[in-house]
Amino acid sequence: MNDCVIRPAAAGDEPGAYHVCLKTGDNGQDAEAFFHEDPDALGRIYVGPYLRFEPGLSLILEDAQGICGYALGALDSRGFYARYETEWRPELCARFPEPAGEASQWTRVQQVHYCYHHPDYFCPEPYEAYPSHLHIDLLPRAQGRGYGRRMMQRVMEMLRGRGSPGAHLGVTTLNTRAYGFYQRLGFRDLIRVGTPTDGCIYMGISLRD
Repeated sequence: MNDCVIRPAAAGDEPGAYHVCLKTGDNGQDAEAFFHEDPDALGRIYVGPYLRFEPGLSLILEDAQGICGYALGALDSRGFYARYETEWRPELCARFPEPAGEASQWTRVQQVHYCYHHPDYFCPEPYEAYPSHLHIDLLPRAQGRGYGRRMMQRVMEMLRGRGSPGAHLGVTTLNTRAYGFYQRLGFRDLIRVGTPTDGCIYMGISLRD
């Protein structure tokens, strides 16, 4: 089993990180079968903006086979989403038209393209206590080896060093493995939205010493 290296994100990491996003994009499982016509669809939301706007809070996990994970952070979520809205989303909307027709008939790709035009900027309250947010994905070959915990702890330390009082993240209700992982890191439920089978759990952690 190859050892992995945790390193800061660098120019040229986008293809490898987007691939990790694709291979974990079905509630933590491989989503490649759903995105053949646009493999980068998910990465344009969940990876690209962080590498562009928050490179100092972006960590890459790499082994001999290539990039196998990432941990991404944003110091001020509202500021991050404001930049996403003005500097990132216009190009997405120009390149990928909003899907038409009955939403229940859309493919997974069309559902993501719809999100380009109707983004979700939800931040759980109290915002002042959890203004930062985090996002992590690891390929199966890197899971269960302690790398995820180390990466999350490093990003949280960086956020703490920049004065953040706390951070939040979202996990789908179906991704029970990730939910347990976040609980073990010390995250606690803030609010649940949607339904038990199609919803999101927002969790928070204090970064105050």
